[in-house]
Amino acid sequence: MNPHRRSLARFGAAALLALAAGAAPAQDAPIHLLVGFAPGGMTDVVGRVLAQGLQAELGRTVLVENRPGAGGQIAAQALKAARPDGNTLFLTNNHTTAMIPLTTVNPGYEARDFAAVGLVATNPNFFIVNPAVVGPSVDSVKAFVQWAKANPARGNIGVPAPASAPEFSVTVMGQSLGADLKPVAYRGDAPLVQDLLGGQIAAGISGISSALPHVKAGKLKLVAVDGPKRLAGFPDIPTYGELGIQGLDDVIFIGVVAPAGMPADLIARYNAAINKVVASRAFLERTSEAGIVPLTGTPEEMARRTEASRLANIPLVKAAGFKPQ
Repeated sequence: MNPHRRSLARFGAAALLALAAGAAPAQDAPIHLLVGFAPGGMTDVVGRVLAQGLQAELGRTVLVENRPGAGGQIAAQALKAARPDGNTLFLTNNHTTAMIPLTTVNPGYEARDFAAVGLVATNPNFFIVNPAVVGPSVDSVKAFVQWAKANPARGNIGVPAPASAPEFSVTVMGQSLGADLKPVAYRGDAPLVQDLLGGQIAAGISGISSALPHVKAGKLKLVAVDGPKRLAGFPDIPTYGELGIQGLDDVIFIGVVAPAGMPADLIARYNAAINKVVASRAFLERTSEAGIVPLTGTPEEMARRTEASRLANIPLVKAAGFKPQ
């Protein structure tokens, strides 16, 4: 072999070694599971349980990385900027993926920027009242509306986030039941529940995790739940549809998405691991007390569910007269 060919051969071998060295860390590096909310919240709790299970299933370190702010937008933007190599995933809810694009002029991402990987859980919102404020006879949404009409200065309803499905649901309920109901937006379920306990508000729409201890203690009362059917864990709590209030069948769900362009075989591998973790007894035991309902499915099912949520939110936003900001 002449010197020129030997030089090319050495260069080719070196290039292959360099490529192999560059690819190896992608498989050995930790997986970063982005969470768009602060530590300690419901999504963060689910993320940590999921990360622990995925670590065992995939044989790789899985780190929860909190990127709180703007209802998950900051984490979503970080995912969009990440390489589609499987090292960065995003545990998100459908508020971030299906509602924010309807209420924000420029959220910094679009649906096409993400690839659905797998469903994880649902977290229904409950209508909750403080019986010490409204009285023990107020045991339904309609009874609360009657109380609110008699107490117009006190009938406001707390919601966990501005420009959210619970906020727009208040308008839909008011229109359906002929009442002028006003939402009061908080930054999360926890401060909403604290004000509800303190009597600053008489009712609220919240996930169950922050309220359940107080419900069990008799300080708060559940009167309705969103979604298409009653929950197995709360069989006595009716849905809004049963009360004649239409359009509130959509439920908050949590799932994992990846940057668009991640290889299909890697998505399939992650989906199988997620389904196995979510179906495990350990996941159920560690999340059930927070009102989390485990949910599994294919990437295609998650994509369809996200689109269905977007379509369900359009009339809510329109009914509230909300203009994207």
